[in-house]
Amino acid sequence: MTRLFNDPAAFADEALEGFAAAHRRWVRPVTGGVVRAVPTPRGQVAVVVGGGSGHYPAFSGLVGQGLAHGAAVGNVFASPSAQQIRTVARAAEAGAGVLLMYGNYAGDVLHFGQAARRLTADGVPTRTLAVTDDISSATAEEAAKRRGIAGDLPVFKAAAAAAEQGADLEEVVRVAEHANARTRSFGIAFSGCTLPGAEDPLFTVDEGRMAVGLGIHGEPGIGEEAVPSADEAAELLVGKVLAELPEGVERASGGRAAVILNGLGSVKYEELFVVYRRVARLLAEAGVEIVDPEVGELVTSFDMAGVSLTLTWLDDELEALWTAPADTPAYRKGSVERPQDLPDEVPAEADGGTEAVPEATEESRVTGRLVAEALTTVRDTIDAHAEELGRIDAVAGDGDHGIGMQRGSTAAAEAAEHAVAAGAGAATVLHRASDAWADRAGGTSGALWGVILRAIGDALGDSERPTADRVARGVIDASAGVRSLGGAEVGDKTMVDVLVPFADTLAAEVAAGAALAAAWDTAAEAAAKAARDTADLLPRMGRARPHAEKSLGTPDAGAHSLALIVRAVHGVLGTRKQAPAVGGADRK
Repeated sequence: MTRLFNDPAAFADEALEGFAAAHRRWVRPVTGGVVRAVPTPRGQVAVVVGGGSGHYPAFSGLVGQGLAHGAAVGNVFASPSAQQIRTVARAAEAGAGVLLMYGNYAGDVLHFGQAARRLTADGVPTRTLAVTDDISSATAEEAAKRRGIAGDLPVFKAAAAAAEQGADLEEVVRVAEHANARTRSFGIAFSGCTLPGAEDPLFTVDEGRMAVGLGIHGEPGIGEEAVPSADEAAELLVGKVLAELPEGVERASGGRAAVILNGLGSVKYEELFVVYRRVARLLAEAGVEIVDPEVGELVTSFDMAGVSLTLTWLDDELEALWTAPADTPAYRKGSVERPQDLPDEVPAEADGGTEAVPEATEESRVTGRLVAEALTTVRDTIDAHAEELGRIDAVAGDGDHGIGMQRGSTAAAEAAEHAVAAGAGAATVLHRASDAWADRAGGTSGALWGVILRAIGDALGDSERPTADRVARGVIDASAGVRSLGGAEVGDKTMVDVLVPFADTLAAEVAAGAALAAAWDTAAEAAAKAARDTADLLPRMGRARPHAEKSLGTPDAGAHSLALIVRAVHGVLGTRKQAPAVGGADRK
């Protein structure tokens, strides 16, 4: 378990601050992560990696010569926000474009994709690549749905080494895709990990049993088996990885491979070496030539007692990139020439200043105050249910939903209060709350709640008369925006299963002439029922998908939190009937 922490919600930020202070030779802090201490050489493609905290040395520990130019680091087991990624990338880029690399989790896909679009709009050519090495998380026919685990390292390194050698952006992307296509991983665990402040691990296995095919976010395995001896564990890992050879690798001829035996957090190095001795023998017997193997903690999951095996099948190009020198806080290979222009002090980040508040009508400012009050109630509601949300999420996911929602709702409430104090109208209050929620929560929920609040803000505006019709239209737009961004539909066991019936019911009630508070009440009832009904669904998207059966009987955490929130907001609407957007007379 995690024993040393202050406020669990601040754990990731404080860990990153301490990491940067301890490794000034290699990195300097920027908002959302770290970049190399020495600026990227002009004209070199910047490789920016990232993901949630809890995986050290991934991702911040891999920043340095020969490897990443920057790392965006999110909350515990949650993607960094699009704004954090964009900030890190802008600090790392040097005029030749950026490749954003991550581990193919839903929140990462959303936020890195958004960041890439914003960077490209900024004039910075940007591409993305999701690592998909974990063979347990999807079939070979659906390899694009696989998650990234310890295979992150060889794929990141191949791309970064190509960039270091002067390859242009398209060539760096090609190399990364090639390395990813030839990388396979499989893992086992004997116990789950425990998040900071939590009393229980995210999953447990019975004494004498182990989880097979686990993820790196505390997800349970896809099955269980009896705990093996070290040699039997090696045989299982090698057998699984060799059972699926990439295209172009012949079983009879063996081939060359970069080999990583990765500890997930609490398996000791000596134990890893005992396992590796058998791994090496088995691979040799299979005709595999091992090139520069790595044994140790490279992509972890807090204190998970587990181990994974990764093979990247090498050709001449990939072997040269795998063996190229690198010098980072946590990963070093060969010898790199030490830059002579290290800064004496960590440069301070530029202060972007405070954005001016747009003009607003008094009616809109009144609604803005109501929005801020509602967001404060949302924050309090999430605080009261955070532990429950984490427990639900841990059934087949990673257990971080409560923490992420706490961070997001708290940031949104604070941003709304500041906007109201500055005289903002409803749209500006919601837009600033949207940005704050997405930025602080990260992960899938952060991105989607950012979309929800922004869509409602767009519908209300700062100068238009706030009405029930506008609110209903904003919620309908939010529903469409969430489905467009996340790709989920009703039946996938996500928040969409609640958002769609809530939005449709609200719009129908308002269209029939109901005042907003009454319409919202009816819609909140529909949301509560829809949230309960998700217990009978099998997840078809996200981290819970590989563990679909485990979630039967338990509602989706995102659906449940949305139902709680819309009910809490009704409590505010019901006591503020004088607000322009609430009264039945102002429906139109």
